[in-house]
Amino acid sequence: MPNCKLRRSIGLLLIGALTLFTSPLLAGDFMVRAFTPQQLDQPPLAQQLAHMAPHANPGVLHLAARALNCADPGADRLAVIDFSLPSTEPRLWVFDLRHDRLMFRELVSHGQGSGDNMASAFSNIPESHQSSIGLFRTLNSYEGSNGYSLRLKGLEPGVNDLAYERAIVMHGADYVSEDFIEKAGRLGRSHGCPAVREEIAVPLINSIKDQQYLFTYYPDQEWLSQSTYLRCPGNDSRLAMQ
Repeated sequence: MPNCKLRRSIGLLLIGALTLFTSPLLAGDFMVRAFTPQQLDQPPLAQQLAHMAPHANPGVLHLAARALNCADPGADRLAVIDFSLPSTEPRLWVFDLRHDRLMFRELVSHGQGSGDNMASAFSNIPESHQSSIGLFRTLNSYEGSNGYSLRLKGLEPGVNDLAYERAIVMHGADYVSEDFIEKAGRLGRSHGCPAVREEIAVPLINSIKDQQYLFTYYPDQEWLSQSTYLRCPGNDSRLAMQ
């Protein structure tokens, strides 16, 4: 009888493993959860982010910390978007790293081409109306057709480096609200821009404009395995400034 129980346990483990690695979403999520504090030495920045945002996925925060440490470890501000969460949940965090405080936890939209309530498709292609993942550097703010907006420079070749050309910017939108969620069951969707509530667009944009950073996450296996910023070579900590 003990041998039967052992064989059954082994069988269940094998089924679980096959299920995990034949599903891109689950496999990607496994890769993120593999970066939890119990399994890796967490850099101080990852610990700092997790302390400020205890309800965020610690694996996502760990990846954000790795990317920022590679790009610009002296940055003052970092925004993180977890696109693995539904649009109905707050999935944007803005961190003040210098003063160790969480400035914003907010709703944020994804692109029409990325999905309905759950985003699942991401692109670097113009006119795709899809959001992009990876590390961005923030540029200047301006008044445009969507009101007060923030230009973004994608730093990852082939992943998000056409963001500026695509006019992927952060801006406020009336379709980002609890009222819209109550009516539609999801947020409204942009043409790929990370849109936020109109009420907080100005202070949020001002908090991260001018050479700060935005990290957007989704469990995309190819990006997770190939991103330069998640596997920073040597001690080169200024790749983003090139």
